[in-house]
Amino acid sequence: MLPEKPEILSPAGNFEKLRSALYFGADAVYFSGKNFGMRAAADNFTLDEIAEACAYTHERGKKLYLTVNTVPRNGDIGALKEYLNALKNLDDKPDAAICADIGVVALIKKIIPEIDIHISTQANVQNYLSCLAWAEFGVKRIILSRELSFDDIKSIRENIGDKNKIELECFVHGSMCVAYSGRCLLSNYYVSRDANKGACAQPCRWKYKTHYISEEQRPGEYLEIAEDDTGTFLFSSKDLRMIEHIDDLVMSGINSFKIEGRMKSAYYTACITNAYRIALDGFYSLRHSVTPPSQAKEADLRQSPLRLRGG
Repeated sequence: MLPEKPEILSPAGNFEKLRSALYFGADAVYFSGKNFGMRAAADNFTLDEIAEACAYTHERGKKLYLTVNTVPRNGDIGALKEYLNALKNLDDKPDAAICADIGVVALIKKIIPEIDIHISTQANVQNYLSCLAWAEFGVKRIILSRELSFDDIKSIRENIGDKNKIELECFVHGSMCVAYSGRCLLSNYYVSRDANKGACAQPCRWKYKTHYISEEQRPGEYLEIAEDDTGTFLFSSKDLRMIEHIDDLVMSGINSFKIEGRMKSAYYTACITNAYRIALDGFYSLRHSVTPPSQAKEADLRQSPLRLRGG
C-alpha cells in the first residue's frame, strides 16, 4: 500500500511566480516577506502582498508557508518582533512559518500561536533525535538536511513513526549548497554578504582562474583544479534533479516535495511544478515509476546556472 500522496511545494519569489506555481499544479507555495527570508535578492512580498497572497492561495484550496529562516543577531530582534506583530494582525495568515533558529520558533509560537511551525533545512536536521526534540517543541514539519540519503530518510521515518504526526519535507529539485545546509561563511568573508541572512553571493560558483591551490599549513601539497572552456568549478555541487526517483522519494516516507527556485523565472516555476505534478500523479495512478516529463530536463538546460556543466 502506497503512503499518502506527498505535497508538491513550489517557490514563489513574487506574485507572478505564485500564480504560476498554483496554476501548474502546486499544492502549496513558500514565500518570504521583505526581511528575514533566506532569498533576500528575490522580489519577495510586502505586508499587503502577503495578505493578498494568503487570500488568493486559500481561495484555491492551497497552502502557503512564510519563510522566517534567517539566523538573526541581537540587533535584528526588535525588527523581527515588529514584523511578527504585523503578521499577527492580518485577517488571513500563512499556514505555517519556516524557521531555522530556536529563538525565532519560540517568538512565533508566542506572538502567532495559531500558525504551524516548519523547521528549515538551515537548521540542519540529520537524525531522528532532532526530529523528536522538535516534536516536543510543538513543531509540525521538519525540512530535512539536503545531505541525507534515502536510507537516512527511511530510518528517520521509521524511528519517529506516525504517532508524533511529524511531517518530513525534502528538496527534490534545484540548486544545492556545498556547505551543510547553507551554513557557509565564504560570501560574508569575500563580499560582506551574509549567507545566513539570505544574501549569499554564491562564491562557490565563481570561476577561479588557477590550476592549483594549496593550504598554507601544508606547503608543497597541491590540489589540481580541472578547468575547461566553461570555467572552473572548484566548490560548486551540481543542481539537484530527483524526478527520476519519484518512487524512492515516496517510499522514503516524505510528505512534501520541495522545489527550489524563488529567484528563477515564473516560466521555470511553471515548467518544473508541472513536471513533478505529472510524474507524481502518474506514479500514483500507475503504481510504478513513469518516464519523467521532458520539460523538467529542458527547463533545467535553459534555466540552470550550471547548465554548461551538464548538471
